Amino acid sequence: MSNSTPNAVNGHPESPSPATEVLNLSSPSSNIYNASSVAEIKATLTHLHEQEATVTARLDALVASQKDFSRELGRLDLVRANLGSQTSTTRAISHGMLSDAASTANRISSAVRRLDLEQSRVKATLKMVEQVAELKACVLGVAGSMGAPQDWEKAASYLNRASEVPPEVVQGAFAAEMVPTAEVPDPPNVTLDNAAESLCGLFLREFDKAVKESNGAKITRFFKLFPLIGRSEVGLDVYGRYVCQGVAAKARSNLNMGTGQKDGFFYASTLTKIFEHIAQIIDGHRGLVERHYGPRKMNRVIERLQLEADVQGGIVLDTWSDERHIDRKLMDIKSYAFTFLVQSFLPPQRTATPRSNSPGTRDGAAEDEGVDMKEIDGLLNEMTVMLGRWSLYCRFLAETCNAGDEGQKFKLPQFLGESTLARKIGDRLISPFNAMTTFFFRRSVEKAFQLDEQPSGLTLNSQRPLKADPPHITSAVDDIMYIVNKVLQQSLATSQIAVVNSVVPTLSRVLGSDFIGMTQRKMRDECYPRATHQGAPPEHIVISFLVLINNLDVAVDYIWRIIQNITESKKTVTGADGQPEETNQLLTLFPSPADAAVVSQTLTSLTSSFEAKVSDLLTDGVQVIFNNIIKHRLRPILSDAFRDIEYQPASDTAPLTTYNSDLDSDNDSPHHPSSPSDPSEGPSELVRPRFHKAWTDLLAPLSRILTHAAFDRVLTVTLAYLSRLLEKRLWSYQGRVNALGATRLERDVSGLVSAAVDIPGSGSGAGASVSGRYRHREAFGRCLQMVLVMGMDDDEWDDVLKGGEMADALDKLSGEERRRVRGMVSRR
Repeated sequence: MSNSTPNAVNGHPESPSPATEVLNLSSPSSNIYNASSVAEIKATLTHLHEQEATVTARLDALVASQKDFSRELGRLDLVRANLGSQTSTTRAISHGMLSDAASTANRISSAVRRLDLEQSRVKATLKMVEQVAELKACVLGVAGSMGAPQDWEKAASYLNRASEVPPEVVQGAFAAEMVPTAEVPDPPNVTLDNAAESLCGLFLREFDKAVKESNGAKITRFFKLFPLIGRSEVGLDVYGRYVCQGVAAKARSNLNMGTGQKDGFFYASTLTKIFEHIAQIIDGHRGLVERHYGPRKMNRVIERLQLEADVQGGIVLDTWSDERHIDRKLMDIKSYAFTFLVQSFLPPQRTATPRSNSPGTRDGAAEDEGVDMKEIDGLLNEMTVMLGRWSLYCRFLAETCNAGDEGQKFKLPQFLGESTLARKIGDRLISPFNAMTTFFFRRSVEKAFQLDEQPSGLTLNSQRPLKADPPHITSAVDDIMYIVNKVLQQSLATSQIAVVNSVVPTLSRVLGSDFIGMTQRKMRDECYPRATHQGAPPEHIVISFLVLINNLDVAVDYIWRIIQNITESKKTVTGADGQPEETNQLLTLFPSPADAAVVSQTLTSLTSSFEAKVSDLLTDGVQVIFNNIIKHRLRPILSDAFRDIEYQPASDTAPLTTYNSDLDSDNDSPHHPSSPSDPSEGPSELVRPRFHKAWTDLLAPLSRILTHAAFDRVLTVTLAYLSRLLEKRLWSYQGRVNALGATRLERDVSGLVSAAVDIPGSGSGAGASVSGRYRHREAFGRCLQMVLVMGMDDDEWDDVLKGGEMADALDKLSGEERRRVRGMVSRR
């Protein structure tokens, strides 16, 4: 028999309830029949007694809790009774008192809504009655004012009041029924429209009459009445015609004043007066117009004024163009051949161009082949003024028409950008200005080279003073850079982006093709420092080549300063308080930040492009100087500095013995006068003096002619080659240096390096910066580290091998090179 009963639903065993346990007390007793011993029987009986005690205890607990359950059930019955009475009371209230109140509230709400509707209808009716009454008063007032009194201001004010009555009221049936009278039988809308048309015609006649009589008071009087009768556009148009008459009359007067004396800036002044007159009209009349017509209503008058400016400004430009023969001059400059420049770039055997400083060339420079440069310069100056005034005029109109809108402050009004005068400015001024500027600049460059003169009093003999002041350049550089500055300032003064975007790239192109190209051609064909059968190149050829190098270097500096002067802000003392104020030329000429940024970028591109082209030619020129003038003398100088020096002395006081390295076998230089004669002299007292004298004799003549930057380039190339020669000599000392000699060698190399980077003059000498000298010392980094390794004691070398601080100081030598250098020193 099983000890658990299966679940009736799930078929799984479940815990038996107390009742079930009572019923199952006999189930274990069945085991008694299976017991095979007394002990098993006793164990079974003990188990049955325990189960009996457990069940009895649980039944007792259930019986004890029955009282609490009965008490709680009693309480629940009481609560249910109370709730039942409350429910009955609530139901009675709901069906009794609240039902009546709800129906009453509903009736009151409906009544209130009907009352509000009636009240709104009454108010609407009253308002309509008031509006009709106002309309009737206005209609009668207009009719009465236009009768015998002829009080036009009052009639206009009545019409203005009538315009505030809604159109649906004016055209409604009620107004058509109530407003007409025996004196004014027409419907109110008909009466008002007729009155407005009649008054408009009357005001126009009176306005024109006042204009003919030049009666300013009457002009203002009738001008103010047009918006009152709903004819604002008519008033603005007639007012625009009136002010345009003054503009036309003044422009004709100014143009006729110059008959017979239209030279200089006459037409520029005439065009400026037109713009100034229009600006004065806008400034003087803007307040009146906007006060009576509303904000920005002046824009319509300005648009009408611009039409007159198109006519009068066009007349001035056409007359100027005809009087100055602009078309013919444009044809002349387009057909100009630039003979000198073209012939200068032909191969030397084919060119017939005389030398740049010959008298024939200077005489011929006055011939401009049919183009008068003074006339072109005068026209450019005149066009600059006209374009500058046009830019100011456009800026003024933009700020006026876009007043109150900061985001559109510098945006040209559409009518101005599409105006006839704007197109004519582009055709008659901007295009000729760009073409003439290109010709003027290129012809100036050509003329500068025609009249080019070399600086006088230059010599490579250090014993003779220079008669010219640095920088030593030809006259063409100053002349050309003066024209660059003039053309840039002239173009910027127009305040026209189109001009800047055309002229600045043209300057860059001409500088690159003509100035740099001509300099390159001279360096290649006229003064290339080739060695002659006597040896060194002729002195005058070398000097000419050095001066051309200076030309390039100084030209870059000029361009940088010109552009910097334009783009950088300047602090000026202004105002009564004397406080410094920062001004920026670009923002003054181009107030729009976007335009100023474009101009600044264009100018910066000019500088970068020019510097890049010059840098390439400078690099080639410096390499020529090094290869043809310096390089062949470096090996003898170095060999002579170390001549008769030995680095295997037996002791500090040992006499010097002659040591000739294999590197000295090609040394054909004369014996140096400072050869050792006193055995007590140490090597360190010979190497630096010997090297310094020969080194100075070689480079000092170049350093006092070249500019600082140009000589620095030459010195950089020279030191790089010298360091390679010195390193090669140091490697040749394999097995020829002992510990004492290594110390002396380190002093000699250090002294030689110090002398090499310390050239007196404009280059890297006493006037050079400390940072410059240390920068050049970097070229000898490997050499200095080699002698440093040679002279290290054993502890320091051990630190290097372990990768300590000393190893970090030898960053230019590889590990293999360090060990090789260390092995060069004999330490027996």
